[in-house]
Amino acid sequence: MNSFENPKPSDRLRRTLEEIDHRGYPAYKQTAGAYRFDKYVLSIDHVQGDPFASPSHLTIYVSGKASKFPPSYYETGPRRVAFADYLTRRFHKNASKYNHRSAGSGHSGLIATCSPGQEVLERTACRIDPASGDIYYRFEVGFPARGRTITSGELIKILFEYIPACVNDSFVFKSSLDQEYTGVLNLADDRAYIRAEMEKLGLCAFVADNSILPRASGVSQLPMKDALPFSSPETLKVTIKPPHIGNITGMGIKKGITLIVGGGYHGKSTLLNALERGVYDHIAGDGREYVFTDPGAMKLRAEDGRSVHCVDISMFIRDLPDGRDTRSFSTEDASGSTSQAANVSEAIESGSKLFLIDEDTCATNFMIRDSLMQSVISASEEPIIPFIERIRTLYLTKDISTILVAGSFGAFFPIADTIIQMDKYKPVDITEKAKQAAIDAGLTASEKNDDASDIEASDVHCRIPMPIKLLNSKDRIKTKTLGTDGFNINHENVELRYLEQLVEGGQSAALAKTLIFIAKHYIDGRRSLKDCVDLLSEKLDTLGPDALFDSSFVATGLSLPRRQEIFACLNRCRFLEIKKC
Repeated sequence: MNSFENPKPSDRLRRTLEEIDHRGYPAYKQTAGAYRFDKYVLSIDHVQGDPFASPSHLTIYVSGKASKFPPSYYETGPRRVAFADYLTRRFHKNASKYNHRSAGSGHSGLIATCSPGQEVLERTACRIDPASGDIYYRFEVGFPARGRTITSGELIKILFEYIPACVNDSFVFKSSLDQEYTGVLNLADDRAYIRAEMEKLGLCAFVADNSILPRASGVSQLPMKDALPFSSPETLKVTIKPPHIGNITGMGIKKGITLIVGGGYHGKSTLLNALERGVYDHIAGDGREYVFTDPGAMKLRAEDGRSVHCVDISMFIRDLPDGRDTRSFSTEDASGSTSQAANVSEAIESGSKLFLIDEDTCATNFMIRDSLMQSVISASEEPIIPFIERIRTLYLTKDISTILVAGSFGAFFPIADTIIQMDKYKPVDITEKAKQAAIDAGLTASEKNDDASDIEASDVHCRIPMPIKLLNSKDRIKTKTLGTDGFNINHENVELRYLEQLVEGGQSAALAKTLIFIAKHYIDGRRSLKDCVDLLSEKLDTLGPDALFDSSFVATGLSLPRRQEIFACLNRCRFLEIKKC
């Protein structure tokens, strides 16, 4: 946290701004420091050196006594995260009224706040102290100038008119908004209750009736207007009674192997996409606020060309023609099958207990081999053991469930526990019908499904990252975020575009910071990759994304990634050397 002890009076800031008016831009540096306003302290943490440079970083501190929000608003983790998310959205909405009202060169007049999407995430933008209720809100302001000449009158408007109005309307309790506050907190309670009940009921996913799953467009996560509400099949219907909303019914997907089938454009991928994002909580009105998936669920696919470091893929691939060791497989240019095999092993290493798979993005030869191909190419000539022969054993030996969208993989019918057909966006339980059809077609489960020895013998946890010279340098480390596609560190790219469960660019920014933090504090050539992530996860669980910063300065705009994405980021870092234990 920033230090807000002994702030200077706000009049001091005003006088400084008046004194430096019309001077060269570097004179703005004199404004750095903390200043006491009526109900809060404003800290100018970093002042940009030029109107065209990245905007200045500011933090607002409102004490729990000044904000007057009841302790019940932040007494539990789910409530605290949800309420901080709400305050972030409210401040963003208020600040957008004043954004760029002050004209000038470069970023003059910019008020850059965190702009959350549909998901509720922990962010560095807003943090609430669980003990005191103190609120810390971080944002950016483009200090105004004409050319490179200070126009401090415009900044005075921002800091003494616009920001106070935003703070008063966002971070101070208002009885008129009590119903709005209560709605946010009740939803947080209900979500936490449903997730806990899912575990008791043996469910890996739950989709409430009347949920709206389709999105407005391919580039918008807003709900589609006039979309057909979700309606669960009677055979899969589950009723849960959270504390506030009362009885809620929906489709419960039990742990095990579930297939989602159906014709093209009937909603298979729409359902899977909702389940992908069900690892996160959603805001009211999103349509998916009661869609829940195991928080550690991992969407898996083929990633041609990705790098792989010392991963044990022997449960799927063995005896490669070039003699490479598949118990410690490395490559800078993975094929579709080897990349997907690595993705499965790495997901196991991350602790994931649910795989989400769409056949459209899979390597076909990794997923299945039909009987004709088996008769032509003998087992001794084929190094790939397809996923269909491992899916059941993964569940029986490692408690890993799978939800698979299949439009042409009928061979999975015999080994599935549940088969859901999407028919014009309506789910239908066709388990018995599909299994009978499989019997009639002569399809049976592979005999290798009962062979667990290879999976039990595989070692996915014994990998040791070596110190990264690039990130241990005393020189400044420059990072650039590329949305959810990845980031750049000192001109080295880390590609994340195939991690389809990243939902905000702030998560990529946090992953860049995570990589640097782990490299500096945990990677020593002795700890395993899992140990490094475990240590960081403990820190993040306590402090949230603020834990990634060693100094009092905490950057705005970072969103907390999941443990699974932290592993995935490290695994895709081409300049990270990993050795087998």
